[in-house]
This record gives sequence, structure tokens and C-alpha cells, in this order.
Amino acid sequence: MRPDLSRARPAAALHPNQEFAASVLKGLSNPRKSLPCKYFYDARGSELFEQITELPEYYLPRAEIAVLKTHAGELASEMPDAAVLIEFGSGLSRKTELLLGHMYNLRAYVPIDVSQDALLRAKNRLRSRFPLLEVHAIAADFCQAVPLPPAFASCPKLGFFPGSTIGNYSPSAAAGLLRNMRDTLSPGGRIAVGVDLKKDPRTLICAYNDAAGVTAAFNLNLLRRINSELEGTFDLDAFRHEAIYNPREGRIEMHLVSKKNHAMSVLGRQFWFAAGETIHTENSYKYSPGQFQELARLAGWQPVNVWFDEQKLFSVHELRSLP
Repeated sequence: MRPDLSRARPAAALHPNQEFAASVLKGLSNPRKSLPCKYFYDARGSELFEQITELPEYYLPRAEIAVLKTHAGELASEMPDAAVLIEFGSGLSRKTELLLGHMYNLRAYVPIDVSQDALLRAKNRLRSRFPLLEVHAIAADFCQAVPLPPAFASCPKLGFFPGSTIGNYSPSAAAGLLRNMRDTLSPGGRIAVGVDLKKDPRTLICAYNDAAGVTAAFNLNLLRRINSELEGTFDLDAFRHEAIYNPREGRIEMHLVSKKNHAMSVLGRQFWFAAGETIHTENSYKYSPGQFQELARLAGWQPVNVWFDEQKLFSVHELRSLP
């Protein structure tokens, strides 16, 4: 029987990052412990993810870039003059350059991201390559409604949501997110969404369990961040990274597995871990083209095009807002 370790101090009174604190305390209090994957991306987590994108096992960015290099011109050709390109979760905007290189009469590029540092770095880099482009960065969580500047209200809009980030959401949550994006881009908006495809589970498992251990370090860094920002006492050596494929749900799951029975605390609140117990840190849903198109329709979008890399590892879907 687990000991009673429920003593707590109020998180909101202890730390300015109340959302992070509340999410961690709630997730660790669940019968099946979990932590939101959006908190992976502190400075160190972002550095590790950049390393992940270069790993030989992690095919996703290379496959998506191959699609964009082949079809960016086709996507851009439908953009009228004075249109606005809006990227959700823009990060460093590296893939965006493949689109911007074909968009000669763009009114503005609007990157939306929670990281002020990433937005500034992207803006400075893009300024040197596209000196005439107006970049209007918005620091915000794209999962919430993001009001655009009034000057862009009547402009035609193209949304961009690359990286298979849509796969981090359950299908119902993904549909809700696509509805919010539709509201931002309407009336008559379009969006290009990167979607990872269903494939041999062995390929998927290798992609999230790289031989160099970078994904493991990325996963464990979430515990380090909790220690640093929320008075956590996680022993990182007491956990190991695990990524599995759940065929029933059609998703990769990332977990941190406790190696032993032990207790730790966050903001003075203690939590007990049994050996083998996991913290579920991320899902990555994989879709067939038809599955994603059906999801898009439920969210008020009409599928227009779907493009693939040569090996059909990855897809980019073009959707148009339904009236």
C-alpha cells in the first residue's frame, strides 16, 4: 500500500509560473501520472529537439522538407497579392523559408509562438534573407484564440502548421484546434498542415528511441526543468525513457519509467512512485490520408490537396475553410 504523501502547499502562492505549476501538480496527482508535452521546450529542451531533428532515425523533418521543396511553389501559386502567411507554433521558422521563397507579393508573415527568444531569432534571420518582408511576431499560445492585428483582418490568409504537431493532440482535441485555426483564418482561409503517416511500427519506434539517446535526454529534461523552476526533487537517474507504439490508438507514446520505489516532491507536495510506474509525457498520433481528411471535414475544412515525399513517410495537407 502506498504511503499517504498528500501534504501540499498552494502552488499559486509559491511560483510565478502558475500554469506550469498547476499542470505539473495535476498531472502527477492523476492515477496514471502525466505531464503536458508543451513544457518540453525550455531553452535546453529546444536545443535537444534541434538535435533530434538531425538524427538519422528521426525521418519526420527530412520527409516534410522534401514535400515542401517539391510542392511549395504549387501551394504559393494560389496566394493572391497582399495575402498574410500565419504560422502556428513557428519556432525558428526554418521550414517557412521554403514557402516565403515563392511568395513574392506577401503582405506580411505572422509567426505565433510561446517563445519570445525563438520569435526574435527567427525575425532577425528572416530580415536578412527577405529584407522587404514585414514580420509581425505574436508571442502567444496558438491553442487559444489569437487575435490578429486589425490591419490584416481583410487580407487573404494562409495558415501553416508544419512538423506533425497536430499529432500531439488527441483526435478530438486536434479537431478543436483546427476549428480555432479556421476561425483565425476565415473567411475563405486556407491552411497547410504537416501530418505524419501510419507506417511500420518498427520505423516509428526507432524514430523515438534513437541510438544516441538524444530523445531520452529530451524527455528527462522535463524533470530537470521541474527541479529548476518548481522546487522539484526528481532524481533523473531514477527514471528511464521509453517510447512505445499503441496500435489500438494509432500513436507513439513517450513515457518516463520509474526504476525503483521512491518519493519526490514538487513545490513541497510529495508524490510516490512504484518501480515500473510511468509518467506519460507525449503522444504522437499517426494518420492515414483518409483519416486526417475526415478529421479536417469535422472541423469545418474542405480537403484540397495532399502531397507526400517519395517514400510516403509524411504528408502535407492543403485545406480550405468551408463557408
